[in-house]
Amino acid sequence: MNDLSDSPGRGSPKNDPEAADREKNRFSARARRYGRVGANVGGVAARMAGRRLFGLNSEAEKEAAALAMALGGLKGPIMKVAQLLATIPDALPPEYAEALGKLQSHAPPMGRGFVKRRMAAELGPEWESKFATFDYEAAASASLGQVHRAVGHDGRALAVKLQYPDMRSAVEADLVQLGMLFSVHRRMRPAVETSEVLMELSERLREELDYEREAGMTRLYGLIFSDDPYVRVPEIYPDLSTDRVLTMTWLEGRKLLEYKERPLEDRNAIARAMFRAWWFPFSHYGVIHGDPHLGNYTVFEDGEGRATGINLLDYGCMRTFAPKFIQGVIDLYNGLLHDDRALVVHAYETWGFAGLSNELIDILNIWAKFIYGPMLDDRVRTIADAVEPGMYGRKEAFQVHQALRDKGPVTIPREFVFMDRAAIGLGGVFLHLDAALNFHDLFGEAIAGVDIENVTQRQRDAFAQARVPLPGAGATETIS
Repeated sequence: MNDLSDSPGRGSPKNDPEAADREKNRFSARARRYGRVGANVGGVAARMAGRRLFGLNSEAEKEAAALAMALGGLKGPIMKVAQLLATIPDALPPEYAEALGKLQSHAPPMGRGFVKRRMAAELGPEWESKFATFDYEAAASASLGQVHRAVGHDGRALAVKLQYPDMRSAVEADLVQLGMLFSVHRRMRPAVETSEVLMELSERLREELDYEREAGMTRLYGLIFSDDPYVRVPEIYPDLSTDRVLTMTWLEGRKLLEYKERPLEDRNAIARAMFRAWWFPFSHYGVIHGDPHLGNYTVFEDGEGRATGINLLDYGCMRTFAPKFIQGVIDLYNGLLHDDRALVVHAYETWGFAGLSNELIDILNIWAKFIYGPMLDDRVRTIADAVEPGMYGRKEAFQVHQALRDKGPVTIPREFVFMDRAAIGLGGVFLHLDAALNFHDLFGEAIAGVDIENVTQRQRDAFAQARVPLPGAGATETIS
C-alpha cells in the first residue's frame, strides 16, 4: 500500500521546509509566467497596431514565434485556446495561427504537497481512507489538471483527476488577453468577425473547470456506448468526486501513436472506432467531443494483440447542439453531395450564418468541401494524401482568408467553432494513423435513419438520465 503519511523524507511540505519552498517557488514561477504572457500579448498587440498605423513592415513571423515561446512553457487554458484558434480560418493572422498551432505543453506536474492539500480540501481530512492505494506521482498532466493512479476498496483501478490551483483566475486572465488580441486583429480588416468566437471559447473554457459537469458528460457517453464493443468510457465514482476532483475507473490501453507502424488493418480499426466515437453521439444525441487530440485516446487490444477499439478518456471539452443544428449538418452534406445549392444555403442559415451573398456562399463552400471532402468521396482513401498533420487544412484556410478579405468579414456562428475544431482534430488523428477507409460509407452509417423528432426525444431522455443540461440550458436548468 502507498505511504500516504506526512513522514519526514517523503517530500511533505508540512515537515520539510525545503519541499515547502520548492512548491511555493513553483506557484510563484507560474504567476510570473502568466505575467509574462500578459505582457507579451499586450506588447505584440501594440506593435502590430503601431506598424499598421504607420505603414511599417510587419514582423509578424518573429512576433508570433516570440509569443509561442512565451506560451509554450505554460499549463492552463491559454494552451487550448491557442491550439483551437489555429484551426479557424483567419481567427488570427496566419503567422500566429501557424506558430500557436505547434504549441505543446511540457510543464511539470504539481508535487506531493499540492496533491495532499487538494484532496483534503475536496474529500475531507480522512481522504486517504477512501482509497486502498493512491500514487502521489502524476500519471499524466494536461492543461487544466493532472491525473493520479489509485485503487478503490472494491479492487478496481482508478484515475483521479485533480484541477490545478487558481484555474478560474487563469481562465479569466487568459480570456482578457485573448480579447486584446482579437480587438487588434479586428482593426486590420479581418476576414472573420471574432465576437462570437470569443463568446464560445469563453463559455466552453469555463465549463471545463466544472468537474461535476464533466462527470455528467462522462455518464452521458457511458449511456451512449454502453453496449458498444469498440468504444469504452470510464465509470464515474461520485462519492470520490467534486467540482475540482474527478475519480473514475482506469481504462488500460496503449498510446495511439504506438500504432503508426502497425499493419493497416490495425490502424483502420482504430480510425473506424474514432469515427464512430465522434459522429454517432453527434448525429443521434447532439453532442461532440470537442478536443480530439492524441492524448485523449488510448487503444485496447484483443487477446491476440490486435487493435480493437479506443478508450475515450476526457470529457471536459464537450459541446452540445440543438437537434436543428444536427439537421443542418446533414443538409449541408446532402446539398454538397447532390449539388443542391438551395439545400446548402438552407443549411448555412440553419447554422446561424446571416446575410449570405452568392459570393460568400461560394467561399464558405471551399471550407465545407474540405471538411466534408472524404465523406463525399465514395471510395477507400486517406483523409488527405501526402499532407502533414500540422498542415492539414492550411491551404483551404488560406483560400478562405484571401476570398473573405474582399467579401467579408463574415460572422462565425458560435456552434461552428468547436464543430470545426473537432473535425480538424479528428482528421489530424486519421492522418497520423495513415488510415485508408471509405469515409463516405462510415458517414452514411452514422446518419442513417436520423430523424430530428426522434433525436429530440432521445436527447431529452439521455441527458436527463446523465443529469446534464440540454443545449442552451444553464447548469441550474438540468432536466430531471
